Amino acid sequence: MKMVKVKTWISNIITCILFLTLISTAFVVISSKASGGEPTVMGYQLKTVLSGSMEPGIKTGSIIAIKPSGDVTRFKKGDVITFKESETKLITHRIQEVKGSGENTQYITKGDNNDAPDMTPVLAANVVGEYNGFTIPYIGYLLSAAQSKMGSALLLILPGVLLLLYSAVTIWKAIKEIELSKDTTTTSN
Repeated sequence: MKMVKVKTWISNIITCILFLTLISTAFVVISSKASGGEPTVMGYQLKTVLSGSMEPGIKTGSIIAIKPSGDVTRFKKGDVITFKESETKLITHRIQEVKGSGENTQYITKGDNNDAPDMTPVLAANVVGEYNGFTIPYIGYLLSAAQSKMGSALLLILPGVLLLLYSAVTIWKAIKEIELSKDTTTTSN
């Protein structure tokens, strides 16, 4: 009797994990499609890190949360910012030096894993947000895959299929147990 309770408990946990995976994946895919890029959670933008310039603190393939900029001239030496290098490329590096003030503020930045500062100073107007220290390693690969049509379809379908398969196996096992208990009851009478 105790073993049945343990199996039921484990089955419920697996079902919950698969269901939560399905819901969270659906949320990530839908929010990334709706925003036209990385999703936003509680006011933070989730960005994918595609290089090792900030390792070991931020690993390649991680997702990071950045707080969108308010006053882009407020940053100081040591802050980690995400900025536009071009219209299609974002970089997250640490500020080494602040030059100028007001609208003329520029930041000299450097990746923690790079030997030298970046060649071009970052104009304050190009700052997208500030990194707050929240990192999830390797999930960025999944988030990048969600950006493609094939990846988003797969990420929505796969957890659902796994949940259905697991449910089918559970139902099949329950039917087998019922049949065994009927056979045992029939032969003992």
